[in-house]
Amino acid sequence: MIPFDPNALPVTGEVQQVADAVWRIVAPNPGPLTGPGTNTYVIGRERPVVIDPGCDEPAHLSRVLEIAGGRIERILCTHSHPDHSPGASWLREITGARVLGLAPPDDGHQDPHYAPDDAPADGERIGIDGGELLAIRTPGHASNHVCFLHEAAGLLFTGDHLMSGSTVIIIPPDGSMRLYLESLRRLREMPLVSLAPGHGALMRDAVGEIDRVIAHRLAREARFVRALEVRGAATLDELLPEVYEDVPRFMHVYASYSLLAHAVKLTEEGRVEVSGGVYRWLGD
Repeated sequence: MIPFDPNALPVTGEVQQVADAVWRIVAPNPGPLTGPGTNTYVIGRERPVVIDPGCDEPAHLSRVLEIAGGRIERILCTHSHPDHSPGASWLREITGARVLGLAPPDDGHQDPHYAPDDAPADGERIGIDGGELLAIRTPGHASNHVCFLHEAAGLLFTGDHLMSGSTVIIIPPDGSMRLYLESLRRLREMPLVSLAPGHGALMRDAVGEIDRVIAHRLAREARFVRALEVRGAATLDELLPEVYEDVPRFMHVYASYSLLAHAVKLTEEGRVEVSGGVYRWLGD
């Protein structure tokens, strides 16, 4: 019997029930960016829906299908990064379920085999056992990112828009720090209770977590601004060690993407200009 524990920490390869008729299956793709692995969710028994099938790994997908009772009504993908959507093709082939998600951008960071059957409209409601899922378009981490809100439970399936214990990487030009923050502020105004992230444990204080992430991003931006004000002009390579001084060096290769996203946001706002890779502070 699968234990019901909303506070359970995700464990690679394990199945846990984290809410009423919601099971989390952790994919076997642990790493510095994925934590224990990608969280795949199965919702409902009579009309099972899968959110983010994860990697195309036979044991993982067989486990997902078993939890769903051998049939799946719909497969939902929050976005098409290679740790979230590849399993959709196999599950569709086995069950005939349609894949719901937004078309992938052409930026070299996507699942090359991802081909959704249907695109969710912003605000579209998807029927599930005991209620509906509300599709919410949340560009930022990826331009085709969608979160799904279980309205009856106030449970938001966040994909990579929010994750437990860490912050997400934003890779321009498809990723946008400006749109990411706008999406967070929009989510904050919705009737959220808790967050079911694509990586990590359930987060019980949805609004508190959103506020924490917004504050963290703005604090990082403030570091960028202070460093550039002091220098007057600098490249991102020069700014990276200072802006991410509190982040381990081995993670700086990933942090450089989000640093660029902050730079692009400030440029869009007219506070910074760039020429030949050198950024200059224009002021507020």
